[in-house]
Amino acid sequence: MLRMSRRDGDAASALEVGCAAGAFTEMLAPLCERLTVVDVMPQAIERTRLRTGKWSHISWVTCDIQRFSTTEQFDLIVVAEVLYYLGDVVEMHAAIRNLVSMLAPDETLIFGSARDEICQRWGHAAGAETVIALFNESLSEIERRHCCTGSASEDCLIVRFLKPGGASAQSNAGH
Repeated sequence: MLRMSRRDGDAASALEVGCAAGAFTEMLAPLCERLTVVDVMPQAIERTRLRTGKWSHISWVTCDIQRFSTTEQFDLIVVAEVLYYLGDVVEMHAAIRNLVSMLAPDETLIFGSARDEICQRWGHAAGAETVIALFNESLSEIERRHCCTGSASEDCLIVRFLKPGGASAQSNAGH
């Protein structure tokens, strides 16, 4: 995920959705001018804040991603192992629309999750394949990686999306 996040260089403004214990946040923070971290669990925010205390450019928000709102447009959004916690595909779709609205045109969203079959075995509505299809309704998929180990629960997809728009979309207008 970090390699995909760095594909276009460092980010001026990044959003990480779901920080868990902060391992990824710790790697992402030095690559961003500004980083906003959103997690519904106050304990996750606190653990990550302690782990990343040396950086002053991180903003912390304890909030459900469906309710998180900002006028800021991010050049990078990273969403990993989070959306399957939502109650159903309708809630996932609403959260995805919210995330897409915060992504600047021609910028990148990285999504990673266990596959549908695994998430459903865990009791969740859906996983990677379903969420990827929902993201593909408004973003362009440009890279996909399959990560699998010998464990039955370690089978996930990581996808890099680009939001169409901006100069490239305008230059193609009328053609």
